[in-house]
Amino acid sequence: MKEPGIRGLNRMQVFDYINYAVIALLCAAFLYPVILTFSISVSKPVFGESVYFLPTGFNLDSYKFLLNDSRLMRYYLNSVFYSTASTLLSLTLTSLMAYPFIIPIFKGKKLLNIMMIVTMFFSGGLVPYYFVIRALGMLNTIWVMIIPGAVAAWNVVIFRTFFSSIPADLRESAYIDGAGHFTVLFMIIIPVSKPLLATFALFGLVGKWNDFFTALMFLRSNALMPMQMLLRRMLVLMDFREADNRDLQLIYSAVTSRTMKCAAVIITILPIMCVYPFLQKYFTKGILVGSLKS
Repeated sequence: MKEPGIRGLNRMQVFDYINYAVIALLCAAFLYPVILTFSISVSKPVFGESVYFLPTGFNLDSYKFLLNDSRLMRYYLNSVFYSTASTLLSLTLTSLMAYPFIIPIFKGKKLLNIMMIVTMFFSGGLVPYYFVIRALGMLNTIWVMIIPGAVAAWNVVIFRTFFSSIPADLRESAYIDGAGHFTVLFMIIIPVSKPLLATFALFGLVGKWNDFFTALMFLRSNALMPMQMLLRRMLVLMDFREADNRDLQLIYSAVTSRTMKCAAVIITILPIMCVYPFLQKYFTKGILVGSLKS
């Protein structure tokens, strides 16, 4: 009678080992580009020698060169502001839009739901989008990096599903005590929705931090550019700094364009790599609860 159980346990162990092996391979595949990029960024420039894993020597001149660039800190602060402000605005507006859907007496939620779902399948296109931004007076302003896209229909659906999973007795008891809808939302619903908020905060931060197309389309002033535009200039346009050729020739004696590109990539992804560990514990729980509960 014990043999089937033992065989079943062995099969589960084999399945677990296969999962561990696949996960290990995926981790290696994901980490290798990051390690290789960092190794190249700190390697000494040696003609004809390539870096495949470990750096050749150790040289931080690429980082010194980039950190001395006056544009770097300005672009960095712009990206931090855009990412933080747009994420906070998105979480606030999405919560405000999702909350009425869980109120039974709200009569307009069916029409509002249809209008919201339509936006998931149909879009006006890039050219009408540009004209709308121009008509609203947001061209070459910080608002074009924050307001557009603050509310997404899919996010509202996930928030609505999560909010509906919270016991209605919590809201009813608050109503009896005289609380209004804003009090219920911000004092009861939001505090118990930390996994969901942390998950979408991570999505919002990463998405806005990596966004360069919006700046490319709507920003003209260098003072408003995010960090990704500086990275694009370095990787695509080979624009390393606002300097003359003599400065570039002097720096090439210590670094190469490849090491500077890799150093710029590491500097750019470092904030997200630092933020993710603090939000990772909420990631799986927020997605599963927000998607599966009804």
